[in-house]
Amino acid sequence: MKITIAENEKQFDEIAAWRIIGQILEKKNSVIGLSTGQTTTNMHRIVSELYGLHPFDVSEAVFFNVDELTNLPRSYAGSCYAMIRSQLLDHLGVPDERFLMPLTESDDFELESRKFEDSIRQHGGADLQILGIGWNGHIGINQPGTPFGSNTWVSPMDEIFEARVRRETGVPDGHELGGLTLGIKTIMQSRRIILAAKGVHKAEIIRQALQGPVTEAVPASVLQLHPNCEVLLDREAADAVLA
Repeated sequence: MKITIAENEKQFDEIAAWRIIGQILEKKNSVIGLSTGQTTTNMHRIVSELYGLHPFDVSEAVFFNVDELTNLPRSYAGSCYAMIRSQLLDHLGVPDERFLMPLTESDDFELESRKFEDSIRQHGGADLQILGIGWNGHIGINQPGTPFGSNTWVSPMDEIFEARVRRETGVPDGHELGGLTLGIKTIMQSRRIILAAKGVHKAEIIRQALQGPVTEAVPASVLQLHPNCEVLLDREAADAVLA
């Protein structure tokens, strides 16, 4: 496992953006898995800005997001589809046929899960998967206790995130919400993974994920076993690792 420590947030975002651009430049038909959230917003913005200044060839690149919310309309600004479109892919001019995403509303999410995983596999699998890490160690929406052998499935959200989504959407408690996510086994099949974390609030969970035991109680700890995983941190997130 390679650990890269950026001196500040700006450098962190720039390094992350160039990891995405570099993958596309190296392999025109790359299949790239993205992630949404505060950690990734600025890296997407930088990729978009650099493309606007110096367009690079994205005509064969394929993208997807590691997860998606369920039982909410795709038009919801907080859906992963909407965020990746507005933050990045609309700026790059990537059409929907090269943006592999599950439906957010369906009568059969087991089928949607299989279709999502199959679509990535049919394009050759992920060349690069960008991951964030949740406060409890989740990757994708795979919460603590998720089996390491899991395939793509619909997971419960963590309580903090679900409460925020309900506030933003006005969805009542009786309306079931979840997250269709690549399973941990599926994530580990990516040829290259970058786990990105910044901020002091991520320092302790990063320490557990990188230096603690490999355990389903901390899903991100499984990345210790991946043959080509880079952990990108800013100084604040790296504090506990460096201590």
